[in-house]
Amino acid sequence: MFAGIIAGITWAIETALLWGALSLSPLSEAAFLAPLVATFLHDLCSAIFATGYNGVRGNLKKVWQAFNTKSGRWVVIAAIIGGPIGMTGYVMCLNYMGIMGAVASAVFPAIGTVLAYFFLKEKMKWHQWIFLIITLGGVFALGITPDMATGNFWLGLIGALMCAFGWGIEAVILAKSMKDGEVTDEQALQIRQTTSALFNGIIMIPLVSLCTGNHDILEGWKFTVSLFDNTGWILPAIVIAGLFATVSYLFYYKAINQIGAAKAMALNVTYVAWGIVFSIPVNMWLFQTPFKETLPTLFAVICSVVVLICGIFAAADYKEIFKKK
Repeated sequence: MFAGIIAGITWAIETALLWGALSLSPLSEAAFLAPLVATFLHDLCSAIFATGYNGVRGNLKKVWQAFNTKSGRWVVIAAIIGGPIGMTGYVMCLNYMGIMGAVASAVFPAIGTVLAYFFLKEKMKWHQWIFLIITLGGVFALGITPDMATGNFWLGLIGALMCAFGWGIEAVILAKSMKDGEVTDEQALQIRQTTSALFNGIIMIPLVSLCTGNHDILEGWKFTVSLFDNTGWILPAIVIAGLFATVSYLFYYKAINQIGAAKAMALNVTYVAWGIVFSIPVNMWLFQTPFKETLPTLFAVICSVVVLICGIFAAADYKEIFKKK
């Protein structure tokens, strides 16, 4: 439980930093490439930090051994679904909806619980279905708040769906993969981030580059390289976000391994509430925004609380949450 809460807090810090980087030029001006490039750099930094962590602990050889197991190959599949699909969708939420886009992505625990119900035969009670519907309603209600008026809500909503299903499926696969002990949570983290970074860099960025107006397969890479000439806060913000993402994933995977996917997702989704809090200092740091102007509207806060609470109750039975030990 503690690991799941720490995962949520550190992911909130990651969210605020990544949103800040996306709001800066030239990322803010790259409509379709920005989410993919930011996801690639983010997961690449996280993979490097994970390599350092496992290297210090002497786990790199064990990571390779885990990679060659059946469970390890399932983690690779989870990484492709959770990274290029789920994480890119999450970045789209932040890019097109702003910091409140994090709330829209918070339906993934409920989606994951539904998927676990069908594929892992985990039971889901009638009131959990009701909470799921209310959660989805809260996400749509956020679309009419002034906080969402800064971008393209519909592209952000597509990103939210990509994120919800990508992360939901990823959590279910990971829970199944780590049950037999062939892959530990630390090894799964290394495989996940490395696979995601490679898949995004080698396949997704060139593929999306071909779909842009210039039809240049190298356009995405040219844009990525150009960011290293930028003297602003974009790369430092992404690097620090990658560090907090590594810590968050480490605790998140530990929680999945110890208490199961549904409860781990329910605890991790508290990043929504924390994200609103941490966005205030990031806003003041990167954009010198006055404190009062960083505060979200009351309606947005109410919708966020509804999504947060109902998302948790949709993912975990309220009787279990309040059960006395």
